[in-house]
Amino acid sequence: MTTAKEAVRSELDQAGDALVDLSHRVWGHPELAFEEVRTSDAVATALSDAGFDIETGVAGLPTAFSATYGTGELTVVICAELDALPGIGHACGHNVIAAAGVGAGIGLARVADDLGITVRVLGTPAEEIGGGKIIMLEQGAFDGGHVAMMVHPSPVEGDDFPTLAISQCDFHFHGRTAHASVSPNLGINAADAITVAQVGLGLLRQHLEPGDQLHGIVTRGGEAANIVPGEATARYFWRAPSLEALAKLEPRVKRCFEAGALATGATLDIEPLTLPYSEFVADDEIRRFYRRNAESLGRVFGNRPASASGSTDMANISLMMPTIHPMLGLDSFPAVNHQPEFADFCKTPVADQAAIEGAISMAWTAVDAATNDSTRARLLGASTVYSGRDHYPWRF
Repeated sequence: MTTAKEAVRSELDQAGDALVDLSHRVWGHPELAFEEVRTSDAVATALSDAGFDIETGVAGLPTAFSATYGTGELTVVICAELDALPGIGHACGHNVIAAAGVGAGIGLARVADDLGITVRVLGTPAEEIGGGKIIMLEQGAFDGGHVAMMVHPSPVEGDDFPTLAISQCDFHFHGRTAHASVSPNLGINAADAITVAQVGLGLLRQHLEPGDQLHGIVTRGGEAANIVPGEATARYFWRAPSLEALAKLEPRVKRCFEAGALATGATLDIEPLTLPYSEFVADDEIRRFYRRNAESLGRVFGNRPASASGSTDMANISLMMPTIHPMLGLDSFPAVNHQPEFADFCKTPVADQAAIEGAISMAWTAVDAATNDSTRARLLGASTVYSGRDHYPWRF
């Protein structure tokens, strides 16, 4: 094991400059969900140059890819996220995630034959909205995998990622346009329907279960002040501590929008933006391996705020196979994820170091899993077919 870890470290010491360059190139050209054309090509090319076999267009998604190295019986899946946020670029640090994923793959390729593993790096689009990993899992991209992992930038280091389950929908109201002064009586105000719905949501908040959340924006509210809006759209997310709790919250949210339609006479179409993301269930043994390895590199794990919970489609993977999602601390407070200031932190020497050390920590964790007899047996003994199931827990 020590020899394998030394080989991984040596490989990544040599690849460090290239990984930083990849991170910076991805950061400099942010692309939104399912549009990550240049990002996907850059990340896949880095792996191809390292000897990986590349399959593009995985799961019917043009920007998704699978990169494979080795033929060992134990398959380690590493996820490299590709997408950015609208308006604020890589304010969730997916450039760092992608570089770390490539690095972990390259490091493990050096020792794959000795460890008896297959390394599979998945380029996963549309984490911010769209649920790319869920689509890929249901279409077979994770089939045959025994353990999955990725790392994620954060203000504070952590060996797991506290999450909430989430549903995401667009609510389209259809009314009737009219002249707002000459003939407002002939109009049906779709924007008023959103107002009614938002009043209902505001009142609902005081009766939510602990941990439940609601938030959203109006994405279309009308064309001109002197036109009664005939079309209006609100995008809302709601979160809960688990899929079970989310299923209970969902009809309460939707009834607020139905009330808006009823009160104004508008009609309502609800457009789900993705399948629900689940709560995260980390594999404790693999998580402990990761923390020990990261700490050996000098990474310091801090105390996360109790309220620091997000959502990720990697959580759905954790319900199906052993999975970890540690956080790479950038010491960025008061800048936090999804702020422009955090995007700036994701192209700094601190973030560059985090990407390389995250890659080493993941690769060393895979070495531990492959060389610990009981861990290897446990992972090999689990089911490895994740597509085509009769039921997925997020399809309620």
